[in-house]
Amino acid sequence: MSKKAVDDVTWQLEDLVDGGGPEQCDSLLADADRRAQALAATYSGKVAELDGSGLALAVAELAVISELVGRAGNYAQLRFAADTEAPANGALVARVQQLATAIETKLVFFELEWAELDDERAGQLLEADGLERARHYLQTIRRYRPHLLSEAEEKLIAEKAVTGRDAWSRLFSELTSAIRVELATEDGPVPLDQALSLLHSPQRDLRRGAAEAVTRALEPGLRTRAYLFNTLLQDKATDDRLRAYPTWLSSRNLSNEASDESVEALVEAVEAANELPRRWYRLKAKLLGLERIADYDRAAAIAEDDATVGWDEGKAVVLDAYRDFSPELGDLAARFFDQRWIDAPARPGKRGGAFCAYTVPSVHPYVMLNWTATRRDVMTLAHELGHGVHAALAIPRGIFEQHTPLTLCETASVFAETLVFRRLLEAADSPQSRLSLLAENIENSIATVFRQTAMNRFEEAVHTHRREQGELSIDDFGDHWQATQEELLGDAVEITPDYRCWWSYIPHFIGSPGYVYAYAYGQLLALSVYGQYLKQGEAFVPAYLEMLAAGGSRSPEELAKIAGLDLTDPGFWKSGLELVAAELEEAEAAADEVLTQRDD
Repeated sequence: MSKKAVDDVTWQLEDLVDGGGPEQCDSLLADADRRAQALAATYSGKVAELDGSGLALAVAELAVISELVGRAGNYAQLRFAADTEAPANGALVARVQQLATAIETKLVFFELEWAELDDERAGQLLEADGLERARHYLQTIRRYRPHLLSEAEEKLIAEKAVTGRDAWSRLFSELTSAIRVELATEDGPVPLDQALSLLHSPQRDLRRGAAEAVTRALEPGLRTRAYLFNTLLQDKATDDRLRAYPTWLSSRNLSNEASDESVEALVEAVEAANELPRRWYRLKAKLLGLERIADYDRAAAIAEDDATVGWDEGKAVVLDAYRDFSPELGDLAARFFDQRWIDAPARPGKRGGAFCAYTVPSVHPYVMLNWTATRRDVMTLAHELGHGVHAALAIPRGIFEQHTPLTLCETASVFAETLVFRRLLEAADSPQSRLSLLAENIENSIATVFRQTAMNRFEEAVHTHRREQGELSIDDFGDHWQATQEELLGDAVEITPDYRCWWSYIPHFIGSPGYVYAYAYGQLLALSVYGQYLKQGEAFVPAYLEMLAAGGSRSPEELAKIAGLDLTDPGFWKSGLELVAAELEEAEAAADEVLTQRDD
């Protein structure tokens, strides 16, 4: 019954194309192209001559074009994510990317000419009426001024990306989605995500066997994925050189509205606290009856009767937690289920993992899951719905200011996870159940804060290697992966030889270089936001909703101030890590009770 319930949870993507199917993508893009040609004919070479009202009109038309392109692009990408093996879906993505790029090149002039205006003139224009939903966007463009190329060069880079960077990213998605893992069961080959979910099993033989099977499944295409990664590493190095970015991460930091120095301070603060995950893994070894755990034991359930959760039950838990915090937020989350904004079942050919696509303000967000009926899936549902309600609340900000920088985009999702976790913890009626829940949440923090920071260091190592020493071999990738994992885990976890190739299925390295530290940033920020909620209670809710509704209309520091937080405080990251440490102490106390009961 639960399996059938989740199999019925598929999204209705036709909302993006007014029910017109793939053919409507062509119509949307044709309309956008006509508008782009007209905009270029009217404004190209003349942005410096605009008055305030003229700038507002130009920006309004840019927003319409962006909506049209966004609807077609999201429709194509979401169809592809749901079934990467269907040739028609891949062909649609390729066609939409090509047409969208042609439109983009017609509009390159606007950002370049706007960035070239002197600061005094730009400041005067920004005061104009009609820019209320684009002011921060326009300010942000000007921060790229030192890194922009000529119009001809920008057009060339955009057009070549279709058969370059974008094509490699699509190939990676197709290759990893096609991976099938041969398990020692009667189920036959299973998708990678399904095999990885077995690492949560309380049975060590099952975990070890699943890990070995995953490695066997990764090995045949490893050389191809390594070549693909090498190509994109060099592509980024070339782009950074042409644009005069000082480090491999500088472009990402600029888009996140974070300085190189502040990001390094975050990473260093997390690395300085690496003893927290090591402490947990040593405790986990005792709980599992092992001298030391291996890499495939890290996610192991610590109880044989670790709960499974049906779709209907998981949905109810999440919605109840949302509604208890804010009826408005609960009603908004319920719309994702009622109006088919979620695709939940795990299927062959479906993209792995989970995500929320904001799409465009004129439609609504969508959530993709790969539900396997674990309690972790409940937390993932809460997490992705957090992104979803953030996107929905920010719809009034419009296409240019709906999205926050990556450094803040995890805030609502992690906050929602924390709400659900605390609800489950309060209902736990034994030390064992409390410990099981605390274990899952601590391991989520480790994965989100500490592991993502280690992966940031891995990225730094391979980008630096590619730039200073040339192409990386498979062993080079494995060496950097092992070194950065050992820096995180110390002597608390054995890194097995099989684990050396597990870098090769992680999509963020391919599609979003430098992305991963934003998870740590968002997790620690969200924990601090939750700390404010614990202090203020219901009085905090309006400020929280205001922060989400602001979208990306202000800088990260300004948005955090709405919730009463100061991101410029050097001790800010330490305060978030202290909340992780406090939870670890709760787990240690619960573990003492459990181990005492076992001895008795």
